[in-house]
Parts: sequence; structure tokens; C-alpha cells
Amino acid sequence: MLIEKTGSQRRRTKIVATLGPATDDPAVLEALIRAGADVVRINFSHGNADAQVLRVETVRTVAAKVGRDVAIMGDLQGQKIRIESFISSPVKLQQGQDFTLDTAWDPSEGTEECVGVAYPDLVNDLTAGDVLLLDDGRIVLGVEEVSGTKIRCRVRDGGELGDNKGVNKRGGGLSVPSLTDKDRDDIKLAATLCFDFLSVSFARNAEDIEEARKLLRAAGGHGHIVAKIERAEAVENITEIINASDVIMVARGDLAVEVGYAAMTGLQKELIRRARAQNKVSITATQMLESMITQTSPTRAEVSDVANAVMDGTDAVMLSAETAVGQHPVQAVQTMSEVCIGAEKHETFRRAQNLRLEDAFEHADEAIAMAAMYVANHLNLQGIIALTESGSTTQWMSRLRSNIPIYAFTRHETTRRRVMLYRGVYPESFDIVHAESSAVYQSAFEVLLREGVLACGDVVLFTTGDLRGIAGRTNTLKIIEVPSGNETGAARRD
Repeated sequence: MLIEKTGSQRRRTKIVATLGPATDDPAVLEALIRAGADVVRINFSHGNADAQVLRVETVRTVAAKVGRDVAIMGDLQGQKIRIESFISSPVKLQQGQDFTLDTAWDPSEGTEECVGVAYPDLVNDLTAGDVLLLDDGRIVLGVEEVSGTKIRCRVRDGGELGDNKGVNKRGGGLSVPSLTDKDRDDIKLAATLCFDFLSVSFARNAEDIEEARKLLRAAGGHGHIVAKIERAEAVENITEIINASDVIMVARGDLAVEVGYAAMTGLQKELIRRARAQNKVSITATQMLESMITQTSPTRAEVSDVANAVMDGTDAVMLSAETAVGQHPVQAVQTMSEVCIGAEKHETFRRAQNLRLEDAFEHADEAIAMAAMYVANHLNLQGIIALTESGSTTQWMSRLRSNIPIYAFTRHETTRRRVMLYRGVYPESFDIVHAESSAVYQSAFEVLLREGVLACGDVVLFTTGDLRGIAGRTNTLKIIEVPSGNETGAARRD
């Protein structure tokens, strides 16, 4: 039986908050960060380049004022298939009526009988019998005939349909490419602004991820790549996509439309499990606290939804419209934080899993990370201190469930921001100025003693390299008791 740890109860699941008009006031953004936003999301689907530059500058100014590391994630718009506009929007579609999508129709002349589509090749991907889902599945059309530029359909589920709503095919299979010309321009901007993460929308396969990474690197960017899983094709290619990416985002809006809502909960759990098994990071997103766009408190179903994702082991949960355009952005973050902490107290979250006892490790630092977590989960430790250059050691550690806090001590600001997305990992600014290892340990202890997360007599686990500042060289694990007074030696060590 594993010994229950008594370490810090601070929130382990990270929060991604989307920026928008509701957060443009620096005072609101400051409150958002103080409330617990670990990563902020810049959505390239909205706003021009100048607006995004201003938001990034404000984030970094406010983060410095607050004294917190805050990561920035850019989210590419991607090639979402959309209908064009109506003469008078919205239109009312009735069940059983005929309705035509026409790729050659005037973009602003849509009617209750026909509307344009902004993707000319859609006709090549459809045959009679296919099912189209518009506006996130609110409108369901059965394809009756495809002829020339026209897709003649019959309305199965009707309702109001507005301008520029998305089009999905049930079961997937649309050939639309992942990256657009706009995305390529936005990638250059993300590189210029030194984004920590870049999300690729509507990724279909590993090639889409690799293309985005190549373009980002060519533009001078070093951010990690996030694969948004929102197509049925992505699910079919999930192993290769996870291997090609650094992070996956379970983007439940479009994904649920394509695979069906009934399958979504089980698929979410499987995607998070697969990401952890492949030592990658996961984000759960879309409609997590949607009622808080207008309301000051969530529904019980939303609380359960967030808690379910946390107990599944997701690294982060994401707020979208709740913070970007919502009436209560700060309260939404506060609520999300409270729900996460509540879920983390549940024993299924705290139970250690996947110790990888049968795995062969390719790198010494990966082996040290796994050994550290095995030891930590079997001893009454108050924390893990990892001296790290790239943050990879802490990422491997965070793949295993534990309530023991992992402190990433690093001199690199980019690394500190990057680990803000890793579950249970907390960055500390720390530069090695001592040649003697005992002095290094003592300096690290002093940082955490000042913050009040450690006390004299606590036992922690240290992972270090050869102290020469080279990434990937972690090769040492020590168990050390925090000394009292002017002691500099370790009372106990391995």
C-alpha cells in the first residue's frame, strides 16, 4: 500500500484561458492571472495581427508585475469548412425540406433554399447517403444528390441557421488541408512573438504536425506543437499524431460532431490515456464552463465534466468563450480552479499508476525521472526538486500520477513558461552559482522555504545532472532532508 503524501495541496491541473475583448483591460488580465490562469491562448480565428501583438505585450507586462510565469499558446484558425452568408440571417430550416449547398453560389445571397459554401472541393468528398452537420451539429442534412457545384440535401434536424457556420461530415472523410495561407502568416507571427505553444487546428495526420513544426522553426520559433484532435481522421491516426506532436488538445466541439456525442466521453478518456502512455501532454477543451459566459456559477453537469477530465489525468483544462467574451472571465477561472482542486482530492486521482516497470528507457534522464517517481510514490516525501535545462525530466515525471509537487528549477525563462502546462509541475527561477553540490541543494531549499512550501525537516527528492548546464544530462537522484538553522549538509541522502 502506498503511503499517502502530506505535501502541498496546491492545484496540479493547469488552466488555459483564452484572451479576447473581455480580457483586454490590463486590470482584468491581472486578476485573471492571479486567479490561476497558467497559460493564455491567442485565438488566430479572431482579431488582426496588431491586436494579437498588443495582447502578447500586455500578458508579458502583467505577468512580470504579478511575478508569475505565464505561457502563451497560439491557436491557428485552420481550414474549417463554412457556409457563406444569407440575404437575411438567420434562416429557418424545417425538417423534411430540401436545402442545397452550392460552391458556386453568390457568397452573400443565401436563402432558405440555397446557400454558398466556401470550399469548392466539398462536392468531390460527398456522395448520396452522406450526412452533413452544420453549426456544430445543430442542423443535420442528408445528402440526396451531388451534381456539378450543387449538393442537394434534405433537412433531417432543422432550426435556425446563421452566416458562416461550420460544416462537418459525419464520420469524417473531408479532404480539406490542415494549414491555410493565413495559418502560414500566423505561424511567422507566432515565431516573432516567441510563443511557447502553437496549436494546429483540424490536424489529420503526422504530416500536418510536422509541416507546422517545420514552418515554425524556419521562422525562428521554438514553441512546442499542439495537435488539436477534432477530426475523425485524427482519431484513426492518433498514434502517429501523438508521436509527432508535443501536446494534444481534445477539442470536443468539432470532434463530437464528427464521431457522435455518445462516443465522445469514452473517446476523451482514451485520448488522454494514450497521450500519457506516449509521454505527451494533454489539454481538454470546449464548453467546459459554457454557462459562465453569462452566469456567475456553473451547472452541476459542467462541474462533473471538468472533474471527470481531471480524474482522467488531463494536464490542463481550457476556457474559451468563457474568458474571451464572457461576462465573468475572472470568476470562470476561479471556479475552474476550485473544481480542479476538488477533483484532485479524489483517491482515483491520487493513486499512482503506470510506473512503466516493463519499459526499456532510451535516455538516462528518462530513467532517472521514472526512478524518482517510483521512489516518491513509496516514501513520505514533501516534494521533488528537479534541476533542469529543457524541462524534459519534469515532463516525464508528470506522466505518472502522484500528489507530490514537482519543482522545475531552471535558469531559462522559456523552460519555466513551458512547464506551466505540465500537470503538477511548478517552475522556479534558479541559476547554479555554486560548484559545490551541497551549496546548490541549500540554495534550492532556501527558495522553497521562503515560499512556505517546505519546512525544516521535510524530506525531498533531488534530480540533477553534472551541473554544467547541458540539456538531457540528468543522471543523479538524491533523497535529502531539509536542514535546519545553519546546517548545510544533508541529514539523509541516497
